[in-house]
Amino acid sequence: MLLFVGLGNPGPDYALNRHNIGFMAVDVIVRRHSFSPWRAKFHGEVSEGTIGGEKVVALKPMTYMNDSGRSVAACATFYKIEPKDFVVFHDELDLDPGRLKVKIGGGHAGHNGLRSIQTHLGPDFRRVRMGIGHPGAKERVTGWVLGNFAKVDRDWLIPLLDDLAAAAPKLVERDDVGFMNLVSGVKPQTEAKPEKPRPPTPAAPVGPTETAKNAMAETLRRLLAQKKR
Repeated sequence: MLLFVGLGNPGPDYALNRHNIGFMAVDVIVRRHSFSPWRAKFHGEVSEGTIGGEKVVALKPMTYMNDSGRSVAACATFYKIEPKDFVVFHDELDLDPGRLKVKIGGGHAGHNGLRSIQTHLGPDFRRVRMGIGHPGAKERVTGWVLGNFAKVDRDWLIPLLDDLAAAAPKLVERDDVGFMNLVSGVKPQTEAKPEKPRPPTPAAPVGPTETAKNAMAETLRRLLAQKKR
C-alpha cells in the first residue's frame, strides 16, 4: 500500500496558487484512475483506489501547508503505511516551470509542508518535485508561491499533470526513473528574440527589352556573316 500526498492550502482562494500544484497532481491521479470520492478524514481529504494492482491512498491535508505533517501522520498511522511508501507531490522553486524530478529523502529547502512532514515522520520519503520556477529575489518568493498560475502557464501545466497521472503506475512500481522519463514536461515558451534584419533580397534580373534583343540578334548576324567570308 502507498500513500500519495498532495501538498497545498485549502479553500477556493488558494486553489489556483502555484503552491497548490501538489493538490492538483493528486486530484488528476484520483480522477484518472477512478478512485473513490474524496471524504473528510485525518484533518484532510482522503480517496482510495488501485493502481497497477496495488492499493493507493490519496491525501490532501486541510490543515494549511505549515501543519501538513499532522494530517499525514494521522493517515499513515491509521493505514499502517511507512514513510518509505509515501509519495509527496509538491511545488519546487529550484526547478523551471514544467520540469519534474523525483527525490528520496533529503532536506526541506524551506518548504513548510515538507518541513512539517519531516517533523512528524522524518525525511525518508519520496518527493515528486514539480517545478514552478523562482521569481528571482528572496523577498518575492511568498507572493510568487501564493500567486495564481497565469493563463499562459496552462500550456505546460495541463500536459504535465496529464502525463503525471498517466505515468503514476511507475511510481507504484518504484520505478522513479521510468516515471520521470514518461513525464516529459513542456518547457514554457520564452519571449521570442527579435530577428536580425535581413539584407534586402536582390531584385530579379530584368529580362532584355525588345531593343536589346534586336541588338543582340544583329550582333550575331554580323558575327556569322564574318565567319562566312
